[in-house]
Amino acid sequence: MSRPLPRPRLRSTAAVFTTLSALAATSLVTGPSVAEPLSVLPCALKRTEAHHSEGLDTWNTAYPQPDRNLDAVMIFLSFPDWAPMTSPAALAADHFPATSDYFRQASYGRFTLTAHPLRQWIRMPKPSTAYAIRRDWSAERRAAYLRDALAAADGRVDFSRYDVVYFVADPDAPGVDSDATKVVNMDHPLRADGTDIRRIVTVFEQHPPDRLVLAHETGHVFDLPDLYRRPTDGKGDWDTHVGDWDLMGSQFGLAPDLFAWHKWKLGWLEQRQVACVPTGAATRLTLEPLSAGPGVPVTGALGAPAFGLGNGTKLAVVRTGTGSVLAFEARGPIGNDRSACRSGILVYRVHNGAESGRGPVEVIDAHPRTEACWQESVYPPLADAPVALGESFTVPGADVRVEVEGRTVTGSWTVKITAA
Repeated sequence: MSRPLPRPRLRSTAAVFTTLSALAATSLVTGPSVAEPLSVLPCALKRTEAHHSEGLDTWNTAYPQPDRNLDAVMIFLSFPDWAPMTSPAALAADHFPATSDYFRQASYGRFTLTAHPLRQWIRMPKPSTAYAIRRDWSAERRAAYLRDALAAADGRVDFSRYDVVYFVADPDAPGVDSDATKVVNMDHPLRADGTDIRRIVTVFEQHPPDRLVLAHETGHVFDLPDLYRRPTDGKGDWDTHVGDWDLMGSQFGLAPDLFAWHKWKLGWLEQRQVACVPTGAATRLTLEPLSAGPGVPVTGALGAPAFGLGNGTKLAVVRTGTGSVLAFEARGPIGNDRSACRSGILVYRVHNGAESGRGPVEVIDAHPRTEACWQESVYPPLADAPVALGESFTVPGADVRVEVEGRTVTGSWTVKITAA
């Protein structure tokens, strides 16, 4: 689901409790869980039955894997109780090419999302108010909306040609709630043009929309979980788990590139780019900046632009249990992370059995007594979470220590990780 824009900060993180209402609730139900081998490295967690499990030893083939070109159709829905005030072309431009650009950069050019927006409105058979659209939408009303939308569009769209389906509602129609944007997964797929449609992105965003909201929703189409924390009482901060550090936590984040763990899961990192750190000894390694890839400039050790990164080690992993690991990656203000508040080695826990929205990833704060970028960050206490150059950090609750020893002339980070 989309989240309202953050309000201006007052003086400190006390103002952040309204940091944003929910981003995107994922799906109704899960599809069939068919396994396809993905990783054989010993530090790869096994995929579990948890919704959008962070396990990555196998790929759930109920989801399209974004390791090739995928085609997405954008269908614009109008309603008989309102005349659209915005053109389909303008709404398409709200999301593309920004969404495609994000994934192209995040995947190091390994994945292309090609949008095919319709040029005309498709008229729904019922008024916008008839569907009772809202965040916690009833399954019955939501199913009626999807059935009507699919039937209305079927004569103009060959659904067999597309991997991703976006139903974009007229944002100005009186019954449209911008808080209701989400991905709907169906236990029993809809069928059109001889194709099973197992998931649809229902877009109810305002015009212009929240930044990167469609990229977040599309992440769910690729089996990525929500990383924000949704308070059960509706109060408190949504961003305590990962802060700014992954798009699946917040589309407003200063450093919204996907975690290296997610890039590994999606097939954008090769096995040789992941270092499984053994226990009982110190391991020295060089980590490339996560967002560095072909054509992306990186500031080297001497302050000059450095190019040519993208094929080195991006992720170091320490196994901490049968279903958990500690992950280490280099983050800084380049690429999708160009607005990052701080640079350094980001440390986070991954749990393969945690459900989407229930803390499958938790960033560990290397500077728990300070905060940073309180006017821009979605959660300033984690904005300065990375271990900076020259610092060392022992992970609380784990006998694992990371020391950031230096930078190379090409901008990579040299680290020592000691796991007892």
